[in-house]
Amino acid sequence: MLKVGLTGGIGAGKSEVSRLLAAYGAVVVDADRIAREVVEPGTGGLAAVVAEFGPEVLRADGTLDRPRLGAIVFGDPGRLAALNAIVHPLVGRRSAELEAAAGPDAIVVHDVPLLTENGLAPLYDLVVVVDASSETRLERLTRLRGMGEEEARSRMAAQATRQQRLAVADLVIDNDGPLEALEPQVKRVWEALRERASGRQDGAGQDGEPRQGDAGADS
Repeated sequence: MLKVGLTGGIGAGKSEVSRLLAAYGAVVVDADRIAREVVEPGTGGLAAVVAEFGPEVLRADGTLDRPRLGAIVFGDPGRLAALNAIVHPLVGRRSAELEAAAGPDAIVVHDVPLLTENGLAPLYDLVVVVDASSETRLERLTRLRGMGEEEARSRMAAQATRQQRLAVADLVIDNDGPLEALEPQVKRVWEALRERASGRQDGAGQDGEPRQGDAGADS
């Protein structure tokens, strides 16, 4: 099994890269999706969140009011840490279950938005970073997601810097351009991952490990 960490700043296009890798045959473990699942109604995760933050974080239908919870924790490191202490262990356990079910020959891609921020790079055999300039990301967030510019800039500033993400990268995908320029890069990354996985299965050493920029990044 090859364990890959996939990350990128908000608006960089990581979700599209994840989708393409899944289409090529990767087993994608989406941390964001799991984070939503572990606080669905009836779960122990949701009960723990309500115990910590109060019933006001629930909607009338019993689901988690994410915008309200986000307003509580955003900009408050202590409250954010309390939320993470509940959710992160649950996400970690579920991710491990999905990884174990993938099989020994699988290429498992862990889609982790805050991989850099949480110091998770050592957990993976290699890290793929989807990179785009701040200007490109801001334009996507405001035009495609409908965010106000102030909110978009605030969300970007709350994450790791571009330089910090690139520092942990083994492979970089440059997504500053149009969508049609992205897929060829992702295909090259997939071939590099397959080659790496094949080398591990053959008992090969670490020589030839892909390094930052090997995927044709313009960083």
